[in-house]
Amino acid sequence: MRSVIVDCAIYRDGARTEGPADFSDALDEARASGDAFLWIGLHEPTEKEFELVTSEFGLHPLAVEDALCAHQRPKLEVYDDSLFLVLKPVQYDDRAGTVTAGELMVFVGDSFVVTVRHGEANPLGSVRDRLEKMPEVLQHGPTAVMYAVSDAVVDHYLDVADDLHGDLEELETEVFAPNAGAGQNTAGRIYAFKREVMEFRRSAGPLEEPMERLTGAGVPFVHEGSRPFFRDVSDHLTRVNEHVEGLDRLLSDILSAHLAQMGVRQNDDMRKISAWAAMAAVPTMIAGIYGMNFTHMPELKQPWGYPAVVALMGGVIALLYRWFKRRGWL
Repeated sequence: MRSVIVDCAIYRDGARTEGPADFSDALDEARASGDAFLWIGLHEPTEKEFELVTSEFGLHPLAVEDALCAHQRPKLEVYDDSLFLVLKPVQYDDRAGTVTAGELMVFVGDSFVVTVRHGEANPLGSVRDRLEKMPEVLQHGPTAVMYAVSDAVVDHYLDVADDLHGDLEELETEVFAPNAGAGQNTAGRIYAFKREVMEFRRSAGPLEEPMERLTGAGVPFVHEGSRPFFRDVSDHLTRVNEHVEGLDRLLSDILSAHLAQMGVRQNDDMRKISAWAAMAAVPTMIAGIYGMNFTHMPELKQPWGYPAVVALMGGVIALLYRWFKRRGWL
């Protein structure tokens, strides 16, 4: 168990206190004091490693199954002995242009908080340090940890949304550049960016309903004083979802504009090809006629016949070129 336990501590009156090394004894001590709670953090535990935590804290088997599978959408489940919140923290790699989502489960019950993390996205270290400097928030008990973790995840959503918006502006500039599309898979890049925005949307969008529930009454194990904090998190999450929705709409508009640009370019290319083909058809037609080798053809025996025909070809081509140029086909 020590290999998966990131940290384990008892908090009393808004301050961290020393307790037994064994978390079972630490939980008994926290419950015995009545004004303390135990916070234990786990990183990718196996089913066998999580069995002891399940039995000691009385966690619901369905919530335990979700915590171990680690392929859940954000949600809030209410059980008889605990609350179960699923969060999906995200990371954005600027160089690779990829959004990676982890998973973070929070169990809140009688005098305890259990956090289970999957993936590389890890806001918990900074959350614990920040909370320990805010005793007035920690006095709200286990709910304070749930709020602080949710707040850290949503605040990072805002940072990721800003990074995505900056990269989208660069992509938009490239799409509408004069030489855009030359030797570039622009449509593929737009679709790839859209997939990353969709991954972000799957992490942030479903979390709105759990945050709304935590702001209201009727949810057990939630301290009355923490509801305004959850309301603040919900407001930030609404901003994130509006931002992500705007990114998705803008990407669709950029893709439509790019496809329209490609259609216009193809039409321009076809007009140019048609104009050059028309100019090439004139000398081909005249040369074809005079190459039929009939005996009685006009100007065959005239000394000026050849230069006259060549001059006629050049004149017609010049007139066609001038006409196509004026119409913008060349």
